[in-house]
Amino acid sequence: MRRALWVLAPLVLLVLCGLAIALGPVPLGLAGVRDGLLGVGDANAIAIVRAIRLPRLVLAVIVGAALGMAGGALQGSLRNALAEPYLLGVSGGAAVGAVLAFGAGVRGAFAIPIFACLGAGASVAAVLLLARAAGGRADPRVLIMAGVIIGAFANAVIMVVLANAPPNTVRGAVWWMMGSVADAGWPQIRWLGAYVLVGAAVLLLMARDIDVLALGEEPAAALGLNVDRSARRIYLAASLLAAATVAAAGLIGFVGLMVPHIVRAFGIRRHRALLVGAALVGAALVVAADLVARTAMPPAELPLGAVTALLGVPFFLLRLRTLA
Repeated sequence: MRRALWVLAPLVLLVLCGLAIALGPVPLGLAGVRDGLLGVGDANAIAIVRAIRLPRLVLAVIVGAALGMAGGALQGSLRNALAEPYLLGVSGGAAVGAVLAFGAGVRGAFAIPIFACLGAGASVAAVLLLARAAGGRADPRVLIMAGVIIGAFANAVIMVVLANAPPNTVRGAVWWMMGSVADAGWPQIRWLGAYVLVGAAVLLLMARDIDVLALGEEPAAALGLNVDRSARRIYLAASLLAAATVAAAGLIGFVGLMVPHIVRAFGIRRHRALLVGAALVGAALVVAADLVARTAMPPAELPLGAVTALLGVPFFLLRLRTLA
């Protein structure tokens, strides 16, 4: 089963990448995809592939990989099968940070994700404090409820910030909050890639700590792990990944919830392998969701976050039932 993942995940991702480049309002055959990637042949095909579909595909791959890794790290370190950036309020906090930065006139490829990361970190701290105050940090349902509350508060803050904004700004912000990779560009991809590489490297380096934390706080401490310090670092790295995706593509929920469970279904338990598998499966899931978003109801385009939610909500309810 474990070997099957390392064969199937890259193969499925490769096929989906080919479909993502080929399918759209102007369908391209295999020759058109090849010529567009090589920069030869029809100028329109080259423009469609290189300027529109390829950046969108690369952004979807990076976003999916980041969300999958963040979800795997949070589920392991919190020992909570329902943990993921969107449900824990991390993505909502990141959105608040980004919106406040825009409202304050902050610009720049690296500045906005920093504010988003600060907002995500604040949300993580608030959720954990709220769950601990309720005496149920280890209870998945209490933690998720705390995340829902913080997420609702984050949405309220965003609505207040946008209350006096121009109509065009509000429409753009609402679309961004629903998630989309439609406006992908290479500068955006470069800075997102830099943030994701840093966060992913930290999580992979701390994979053994996540394995130990997954045993429980007391066993982890007995094994010599500084539980609080390791947990803070893992939360920060996972928040960085989630915040960077929010700054680049808006709110895309439930990817971090579903992907780690899919990887574990192949018998993978060690978190270094799980995080790598989650990156592959997460990338494939977001590419597939974006493909559905832009081809299901042409010429209209569905919000990417809505497509992932249509998949994620039933999955969440099934997982919640198993914990009841």
